[in-house]
Amino acid sequence: MGCSKWRAAFNFGHLKVHSKLPVFFTMIILFIYLFYCLNGYCESLPRPVYDQRSNLQTKIIFKDGQETEQLGAYNASPVSFVREQLSDLTNSDPPSNNISIANNFGSKKFPQAIIIGVKKGGTRALLEFLRIHPDVRAVGAEPHFFDRFYEKGLEWYRNLMPRTLEGQITMEKTPSYFITKEAPRRVFSMSRHTRLIVVVRDPVTRAVSDYTQTLSKSPGLPSFQNLVFRNATTGLIDTSWSAVRIGIYAKHLENWLRYFPLSRFLFVSGERLVTDPAGEMGRVQDFLGLKRVVTDKHFYFNQTKGFPCLKKPEGSSRPRCLGKSKGRPHPQIPSEVLLRLRDFYRPFNLKFYQMTGHDFGWDQMATHQSS
Repeated sequence: MGCSKWRAAFNFGHLKVHSKLPVFFTMIILFIYLFYCLNGYCESLPRPVYDQRSNLQTKIIFKDGQETEQLGAYNASPVSFVREQLSDLTNSDPPSNNISIANNFGSKKFPQAIIIGVKKGGTRALLEFLRIHPDVRAVGAEPHFFDRFYEKGLEWYRNLMPRTLEGQITMEKTPSYFITKEAPRRVFSMSRHTRLIVVVRDPVTRAVSDYTQTLSKSPGLPSFQNLVFRNATTGLIDTSWSAVRIGIYAKHLENWLRYFPLSRFLFVSGERLVTDPAGEMGRVQDFLGLKRVVTDKHFYFNQTKGFPCLKKPEGSSRPRCLGKSKGRPHPQIPSEVLLRLRDFYRPFNLKFYQMTGHDFGWDQMATHQSS
């Protein structure tokens, strides 16, 4: 009888030991997990992308003394949003003490599309508008690779590009490429399939705008009429002056057509980019093979500056307009000087219309008085 009681007590104790084993192993697992987290290993795991959406804000970047702004994909589809956010991760510098997988997202590629011109035509506005699109990744500052830094090599150029995912387009903007003699051959050597965008504007207005920009930096500059004429008596235009030379679009286009067919070009109207930004952006997105994400809902017209601005994105307290250097008032220039310059450009404009198959209507246009 005594043995039976002892045996029953032993079996009961055995059951208690078995019931405590799961608790014991659970405590060991929790202890190991806490040990790894305290030593920083858990931080190497990235936050879920969808958790970052609430923190998405406009990012302001200062490059070459200019303020530019990258707008979040607040209007994009979920897939495009994730793609944009993952691309942003690749451009951030991870803490050196942590293991990071961010640099495994995307790769640096040569640009598939380049805005090659023209200066004071509206290239900055076009690039800022394009940046709204989640499938466009662009360099902020102008690389000037094909006109100034070509000797640094293609690998140097590619390293300037942002990381992109499959389906995204890499872009850059350098307006001086359009007038650089060597640029077409160099771009062609990189890729004959490069898409080329040229933003053009009434060459008379463009020349005045160019002069206005230079005057703001050099107040002692001679008057516009003193610079535009080689001989004031005969009214001979000085084509060596860059402000005049840039506007001879047909001459520069001939140089590019030696290497690229017309189908590789899109000519954007600088005037329509102001009066109908959504319409021109639709053409640009079609040319780049992108879904029409950037539409009229993104723009409003700023009466003070005389330019369209981007409506404020979610999380931002103000809309996005171009910088103070845009929209400068033009100096007063004698009408006869502008008329003479318009007569000079007329045959070049007509040739450009024929080459591109598009009449931009500059010869019927009054000269605008804002830059």
